Amino acid sequence: MLSAVDKVEAAGEDGQREFRVEELAKAAEITTRTLRFYRERKLLQPPRREGRIAWYGEAHLARLRMIAELLERGHTLGGIAELIGAGESGRDVAELIGLEAALIGPWSDETPVHLGWDELKATLGDQLTEENTAESLAQGFITVEEDGITHVSRRLMDATTALVAEGVPLAVVLEASRRTQEHVTAIADIFTSLVREHLLGALAVDHPLPPGEAAKLTEQVLRIRPLARTVTDAQFALAMDRRVHAEYDALLRQRMEQQEDGG
Repeated sequence: MLSAVDKVEAAGEDGQREFRVEELAKAAEITTRTLRFYRERKLLQPPRREGRIAWYGEAHLARLRMIAELLERGHTLGGIAELIGAGESGRDVAELIGLEAALIGPWSDETPVHLGWDELKATLGDQLTEENTAESLAQGFITVEEDGITHVSRRLMDATTALVAEGVPLAVVLEASRRTQEHVTAIADIFTSLVREHLLGALAVDHPLPPGEAAKLTEQVLRIRPLARTVTDAQFALAMDRRVHAEYDALLRQRMEQQEDGG
């Protein structure tokens, strides 16, 4: 408990409440060791000192709560330090967080699916081998658990089992999946390079962004994200048209040649 004198001292010159180290840690729901670690990493602004006593204010508590929120959202301490540094340089931290969310937010809307070993055996039969399971693991699609597997995408799992049901060996499906991954990764590289070189050049320059620039970039990225999927889908459909027609023409020529040879 604070004494009557301490209660007077615990109010800063602006009338806002001030905290000792232990009080601030308790209010932020962290340990004093964590608080001191944040100070060492310069994540927390220096306290007001009165003799040997360090007084922290409402701004420090707000900073600690922001750090906790960013950590919960998956940010690293290094990334948080950069965001805080940007804010102290005049850039809006909220705008930078919004830009980051637009850039690295999930592009996929896939939902995972869990399948038990009995269900997998009934669906895949003798193709449920250690080799095929290891290949699925290597491609990053499944995690193996004691009671079965969890696939990252219900749609991909449904497509796999449908192809197997049509008579395509699971090993062939997985090989096609591996080759597809290589190509779609190359396509993703093209679009990320486009965004990096033509939109995000300002982020690579070591000076503060102009006011509102992060918000402007966020809006651009959000507009471009669906365009990337549209272009990829349209290009794939057109490529399938070309390839299927070419394969069909080749098949017709082969049949005609066989008929002429037999005629």
